[in-house]
Amino acid sequence: MSSIKLINSSCVEQKVDAIVNAANRNLLSGGGICGAIFQKAGYIELNQACKKHKTPLNDGDAVITPAFNITNAKHIIHAVGPDFGHTPDAFDKLFNAYYNSLKVLMENNLHTISFPLISSGIFGGNLDNPVAISTEQCLKAYNKFITDYKEYNIEVLLCAYSMQEMFEAEKVLKLD
Repeated sequence: MSSIKLINSSCVEQKVDAIVNAANRNLLSGGGICGAIFQKAGYIELNQACKKHKTPLNDGDAVITPAFNITNAKHIIHAVGPDFGHTPDAFDKLFNAYYNSLKVLMENNLHTISFPLISSGIFGGNLDNPVAISTEQCLKAYNKFITDYKEYNIEVLLCAYSMQEMFEAEKVLKLD
C-alpha cells in the first residue's frame, strides 16, 4: 500500500531507492540540497553522469542517475523545479517536478523516494509561503500518481529540513 510521510530531516540521509535533487536546468552542482547531494555522491562521478543527459531541461522535468557514493540510496532523481522569481505562476511546473519524479521512480522499478521541498528556497521567489506551495504540489502529485497507478506501491518521504519548514508543511498535510 502506498504512503506519504512528512519528516524533519534531509532527504539526502534517508534510506530509500531514490533521493530527489532539486536540480537546475543544466544539472550542475549548486547550493542547498543540490550541493549537498553532489558532495555526498562525489562531484566528479555525478557531474559526468549528469552530462549524459541533454540539457537544458525544462521546468518540471525529471531524470535519473546512479547515487555513486551515497550508500543509503541507489539512485538520484534530478527534478527541475521552477524559479518563482522568474515565473511567479508556475505551479503546474512544480507539480510536474514531483509527478515526473514519481513516474521516473516507477519506470525504473523503484518504490521508495525522499523529496526535498522543491522550489521552496531561493527558487521560491516572492511567494508568500513557498514551503506550503511546495507541500501542496507534492501532495497533489502523490494523489494523482496513486490514482493513475493503483497497482504500483510507492513510499514517499517529504523532507522538511528546518523546524520552520516542518511547521509550515504540517499545516498543509495534516498527516497522522
